[in-house]
Amino acid sequence: MEERYIASIDLGTSKFGLCVARVKGDDVQIVYYKETPADGIRNSLVLNPQKASIPLKKAIEEAESELMIKILQVVVGLPRYDVRQEIASGTVDRADPDEFISASEVSDLKSLALETYPLEDSQSQIMYGAVAQSFSIEDQIEAMEDDVIGAISGNIKGTFKVFIGNRKATVAVDKIFNTLGIAIAKKYFLPDVVAKAVLTEDEKQNGVALVDIGAGVTSVSIYFGGIMRSYAAIPFGGLNITKDIRSECTISEELAENIKKRFGACLPSKLGPLSEKVLQLRVTDPIREVPVRYISEIIDARSREILSAVLYYIQESGLHNDLRSGIVLTGGGARLTNIGNLLKDMSGYEIRPGYPRHRFSAEVSSIYELGATASVGMILAAKDDHLPDCATTPETVVEEKKPELVYEEVFVDEATGNGQLFSPDEIVTVEKETKKKKKGTKVTTKKISKETGEETTGTIFWDKLTSWYNKMTEE
Repeated sequence: MEERYIASIDLGTSKFGLCVARVKGDDVQIVYYKETPADGIRNSLVLNPQKASIPLKKAIEEAESELMIKILQVVVGLPRYDVRQEIASGTVDRADPDEFISASEVSDLKSLALETYPLEDSQSQIMYGAVAQSFSIEDQIEAMEDDVIGAISGNIKGTFKVFIGNRKATVAVDKIFNTLGIAIAKKYFLPDVVAKAVLTEDEKQNGVALVDIGAGVTSVSIYFGGIMRSYAAIPFGGLNITKDIRSECTISEELAENIKKRFGACLPSKLGPLSEKVLQLRVTDPIREVPVRYISEIIDARSREILSAVLYYIQESGLHNDLRSGIVLTGGGARLTNIGNLLKDMSGYEIRPGYPRHRFSAEVSSIYELGATASVGMILAAKDDHLPDCATTPETVVEEKKPELVYEEVFVDEATGNGQLFSPDEIVTVEKETKKKKKGTKVTTKKISKETGEETTGTIFWDKLTSWYNKMTEE
């Protein structure tokens, strides 16, 4: 069984996550993961492909250098915001109703439904993905895919939920990688692949809401009966919390982000001893003092706003009473202290953090963080889709050695003091420092016989080397 590499890139609002895995069969070993500050992205949408390509190019080169491979193609995620969901359906009359329904027939039905779905504006819209909701055959209605495969029927009807996004956003993603000279093996609709990395099959079967809090977007994906039933996203996330801290404390965004990471917490009343601490900010004279409790109040206010929107979409889905597995919180914004407790107080659901499940081995511990779930999910999805090798070992490049310069000039032997001409069968080398010498000064040279290899050291006036020096600098 051949070994291959898979590389995924998570184009986040605040960071790019580059992940590389070595795959052999079902064995996945993540050998590289690193996050790089992003540029040119807002609310998960690529606004400036040229700006985005600059830090991404550096990140890819660092990975290639460390792993000693050449990344030829990658899998990437589609934007999570500005996506709407619609219902598509399709019916197929079978040629032989007495034969078992095959998996390929179900797949063909899905393709038919998507191909015939009427987009309002095909020039500006594109389908990001689709999830089968139910199937109907002669003897069953609203059956699952596994229930109809192997059954017999004269026709099959399928209902699918399609996710429609902005075509321009996908073109911008293509532009980034065209600039870098790297192919895109596949674009993934991130909510579904994040679920692959985070959720258990029991959770998806019994009903669960996966809430992914990123820097610029917070999304909620609802699963029931083993499949995704609803999706929604809002253009707010951890970056909005950072900006609130910056604005209220009149400090830089970088300092605000560092304070959030170090002291950020929801529920000011549950800070304990931490609420009595005061931060001394040496950004002005005199030194400013900001209580940690005040920082928490800022964070709590924006977090409640974001989570209220999440709960609204859960209610709108009509599945709010079916979430027996509660809510799973993932994404970089889920690292805020007490945010799970805040959501539990607001909703009454059981809450757990959504770390990547151990479906792989890893040489880097940072891959098990909440912010790495999209990168892991794309790796696992690409493995299941049997995508080809994303990287190859580069060929060794042997540099062509430039020939030594040969010239004729007066040479003074240090031993005898006699002067002589260099002959064509002799090579003269001059130290690099020679180029800094002024005319009229003597410099050290070395004469090497091509036939015998004998070396003779001597001196020569710099002005005698002028013609040779000019020739050397021209080359």
